[in-house]
Amino acid sequence: MQTVGGITEIEYAFLFTLRKVNSINVEDFQPFFNNLPVDPYIKGKYRLRRLSRFTVAGDKLIKLPHGYLFQSREYNPLVGDVKREFAELEDGMIELESFTKLILAFSDSCKLHPEAEIGVHQIRTICSPDNFGNPAPEGIHQDGTDFIGIFSVYRDNIQGGETHLYTAKKEKPVFSKVLHPGELLLVNDHEFFHFTTPIKPQTAAQGIRDVFVLTSPSLLID
Repeated sequence: MQTVGGITEIEYAFLFTLRKVNSINVEDFQPFFNNLPVDPYIKGKYRLRRLSRFTVAGDKLIKLPHGYLFQSREYNPLVGDVKREFAELEDGMIELESFTKLILAFSDSCKLHPEAEIGVHQIRTICSPDNFGNPAPEGIHQDGTDFIGIFSVYRDNIQGGETHLYTAKKEKPVFSKVLHPGELLLVNDHEFFHFTTPIKPQTAAQGIRDVFVLTSPSLLID
């Protein structure tokens, strides 16, 4: 693989970009976010999650066998060096045209190799007047992959949840934005740290933030 100034082609493809994926109907995903199991690795039961991995063949998705999420403590000081297991994405959602469009948008934008594994994390963060929700309990971090995509699906009765990108942990963010439904943020994980601020409800009721986080490589092991 060629290098440019010491950076490989795949790393040099882009640093970060924000795009609106108008072809995706985010409402298609809502019933499936209402059926997410609690993330057992985070205290507080405010985060719910599923996870599967795929490859892309032309305009089709190939679902890969069940795997375990693993990150070193270097990247995830909260639950690093732990082999984490999550329920798979539901078949009904995987069969949606909107789901295929999302994965293809990520793969095409990142110019992924046809055999590249893509991890798809389906995550709901909830909050209440008594308990804020923390989309990134590990703090400012990198994931230890090549590319990350954060796709906003739904925000209801919340303030906060602003996504930040940093060139270094102790620097000010170079990007700060609340991602609205239909927006896809693509990030080169080699070049940036990322973080999303806690959420709290706007009224005295539960608040919800639904996103897909896509990673390639998938960070999953057999």
